[in-house]
Amino acid sequence: MTAQLRVVHGRTGVDVEAARRAVTDLLVALGRDPDSEHLADTPRRVAHAYSELLTPREFDLTTFPNEEGYDELVLARSIPVHSLCEHHLLPFHGVAHVGYLPGERILGLSKLARVVELFARDLQVQERLTKQVADWLRDHLAPKGVGVVIEAEHMCMSMRGVRAAGSRTVTSALQGALREDPRSRQEFFALAGVS
Repeated sequence: MTAQLRVVHGRTGVDVEAARRAVTDLLVALGRDPDSEHLADTPRRVAHAYSELLTPREFDLTTFPNEEGYDELVLARSIPVHSLCEHHLLPFHGVAHVGYLPGERILGLSKLARVVELFARDLQVQERLTKQVADWLRDHLAPKGVGVVIEAEHMCMSMRGVRAAGSRTVTSALQGALREDPRSRQEFFALAGVS
């Protein structure tokens, strides 16, 4: 029997009008004229862009009985990740590799990407994002193990400060058998392409 759970992000929505006014103020603070022809619509566009970047789409978490008793790793590799660094409000982007060892239920595969998006569309730090995805899957799927690896380039590190363009940060969160069993752990990292 298929089971569905409606997943809603539960965060307060973006006040687009307040964001628009704040962008106008920021342009003035940066020495720009928000009424100039090129910038006149910028506050509205920026407010809507942030609203989109910070609002995940609702989805139905679809699970199915594991009638075959499948007990090997299920892994979705290279799920695109786009988020905003909460320290600088600059983007970071990369890929997530998300896997689990099924328990009594298996997950509709597209839902692994949906769960990544659920937490990525927020002001984030990569470490928290990685753990949130793993914890959520553990709590809602009850698998025998969960593994999440995120590899991302942070614009706050590439475009400013140290200006280390192209550098990628790698974070991981392992739970259950993927943390405790060295062979399962090694298989997850090998299939995820992380040495």
